[in-house]
Amino acid sequence: GLSAVEQLVCEIAAERWRAGKRVLIACEDEKQAIRLDEALWARPAESFVPHNLAGEGPRGGAPVEIAWPQKRNSSPRDILISLRTSFADFATAFTEVVDFVPYEETLKQLARERYKAYRVAGFNLNTATWK
Repeated sequence: GLSAVEQLVCEIAAERWRAGKRVLIACEDEKQAIRLDEALWARPAESFVPHNLAGEGPRGGAPVEIAWPQKRNSSPRDILISLRTSFADFATAFTEVVDFVPYEETLKQLARERYKAYRVAGFNLNTATWK
């Protein structure tokens, strides 16, 4: 099954797509990408999100694309939702990036490093708490 963060990623992707945005979900690895792909396919028809794994789907990709480090499409997107533990150097190509700060201390430290990298890259950073 999906972790709480992975479930949240599906909800954020659906919300941003309904707002007319093109979304890239950057996964840590192919296994995670496949889990998210399957979860998005399993959504009820009324909350379906058109999506594909990187390299599949229509030319230019569906509105929501799921990628991992070895497989990334270069078609332009509005929003990056990153599940990567390290800073995604391609993040600067997006107008909005959604990243996560886990509770676990070692992962939290990695999130602090990403936060600094986003700031250095010129992002206007906002934080939100998810319950």
